[in-house]
Amino acid sequence: MHDDANGIIDHYERHALAWDADRRAAGWNDRPWHDRFIAALPRVAAVLDLGCGAGTPVAKHMADRGLRVTGVDSSPTFIALCRERLPEHEFLLSDMRSLRLSRQFDGVLAWDSFFHLAADDQRRMFDVFARHAGPSAVLMFNSGPRHGESIGQYCGDPLYHASLDPEEYTTLLDGIGFDVIAHAVEDWSNAGGRTVWLARRR
Repeated sequence: MHDDANGIIDHYERHALAWDADRRAAGWNDRPWHDRFIAALPRVAAVLDLGCGAGTPVAKHMADRGLRVTGVDSSPTFIALCRERLPEHEFLLSDMRSLRLSRQFDGVLAWDSFFHLAADDQRRMFDVFARHAGPSAVLMFNSGPRHGESIGQYCGDPLYHASLDPEEYTTLLDGIGFDVIAHAVEDWSNAGGRTVWLARRR
């Protein structure tokens, strides 16, 4: 399955326009968690959106709520769409696994992106989170409900997902100084079936 994990960047670039159209056309079934993330932040906060996609609806919603968004994605097409739609915000073409910005943020978001990484890459991402999270920063990401790998489909191509055990996520968060403030497993009411982690830096 690791070949499918290594193909995620090419997958999203290849299907960027179709994915963007589908995301905008579909109902936004995960908005309650994004509102909860925003509510946990200072009124005027700087947010790092890792795997920002095309910026709609998530980055746009944060911008509309007065947050300053720095989005990161490895798809040139997604970044071009973000820059067109939200020109007052910052969007960087980069692989989030190797991100090293010279600043910290009030919030770090890795939504519908983190769970495409292989297990070892997910473990290494906690150093990325720690580097870019300021004092009392809020972190939100989604995962699978248990340890394992799975292959979905999009536009006829395989789409890789992976997850660690919940206990390991808790340990990794604690190791970088974060406490879990909310966690839901396969939340169909507020997240379209996603498993969500919301944490705050001590």
